[in-house]
Amino acid sequence: MVRLIETRRFKDERGWFAETYNQDRLAELGITETFIQDNQAMSGPVGVLRGLHFQRPPYAQAKLVRCIRGRIWDVAVDVRMGSPTFGQAIGAELSADNGQQLYVPPGYAHGYVTLEPDSEVAYKVSARYAPETEGGILWSDPDLAIAWPLPPQGPLIAEKDQRLPLLRDLKSPFLFEEASLAVAGAA
Repeated sequence: MVRLIETRRFKDERGWFAETYNQDRLAELGITETFIQDNQAMSGPVGVLRGLHFQRPPYAQAKLVRCIRGRIWDVAVDVRMGSPTFGQAIGAELSADNGQQLYVPPGYAHGYVTLEPDSEVAYKVSARYAPETEGGILWSDPDLAIAWPLPPQGPLIAEKDQRLPLLRDLKSPFLFEEASLAVAGAA
């Protein structure tokens, strides 16, 4: 299950301190993946849209996403066949100011759009990058009905992301398992 994680900040006259990753705290929230790699991306203009991406098994990735400069609208879409929330999108504003993080488990397509210039995103992943397993769905699929907060000129998006399939045309490699509800509900 996708989770928005509040990061506690300890503030004083110098600024603030935050613990951005704690394996034990995440386990208490039901997040038990082992993250093996950190990634960082900087997007110059407002309206840079990256996504909606996933990696197929055996390199399916869980992600723990945060914005370390600027602001983004971060989105996860359930692509697990048989899921009661299949095709539903969850979005949240992540910013350097709010410090929130979005946990995106395997079986979800992920993407974001920048809301401020020079926004930087840092995220942990649970599997290495394997280009042969890349997949995704079209960010503008009308069946998803994602209310992307786009600038008037529209998004700046990679050509390959504009050619991703619609959800209805996706042969998803992910299956919903009832056991995942029990684990998610226990958190």
